[in-house]
Amino acid sequence: MLKKRDFHECHVLYDLMTHPDVFPFVRHKAYSYDEFIFMTKQTIEAEERGELISRTILDEWGAPIGTINLFDIQDHAGFLGTWLGKPFHGKGYNKIAKDAFFEELFYDAGIETIFMKIRKENIRSQKAAEKLPYVVLANESRKSIYEQLNVNGPIYNLYEIPKDLYTLHVLRSGAADIQEASHLLEA
Repeated sequence: MLKKRDFHECHVLYDLMTHPDVFPFVRHKAYSYDEFIFMTKQTIEAEERGELISRTILDEWGAPIGTINLFDIQDHAGFLGTWLGKPFHGKGYNKIAKDAFFEELFYDAGIETIFMKIRKENIRSQKAAEKLPYVVLANESRKSIYEQLNVNGPIYNLYEIPKDLYTLHVLRSGAADIQEASHLLEA
């Protein structure tokens, strides 16, 4: 589902990223294929320096369909950025990619907190984030970060995914799956 970034998928990713329903929401925009290649090279080098973690999202056949990233890593925390190509919206890939990425970040990469900044006008994304039991609105609890994001006015809401809350969710989900399997065996 996820793989380290490389140059082999650049053509497909660039074509997917430039769709008008996707492009405005991509953090690092490339306005030409050559610029996308250069940015991919910079991304790979930044990951080698420990500044970010970036993965290509793959579909069930191994084809690239988007990217998921943790940017601005500092003090075991960073900002989530993800995008999927338009043909893959609403098909469940985002959740699968995030689950795999969060597992890697929290349990392999030593990340303790994942932040998400969501534009206040993006009600759909805010509602989606607020539905997740491990996401916390952090405008007040992380006021200094919130103010840094909104230095030019109230543009973003700040959300936080703490490792302990995510772990509790995973443990509860696993227990629920075990209970459901046990119940089915009894029936």
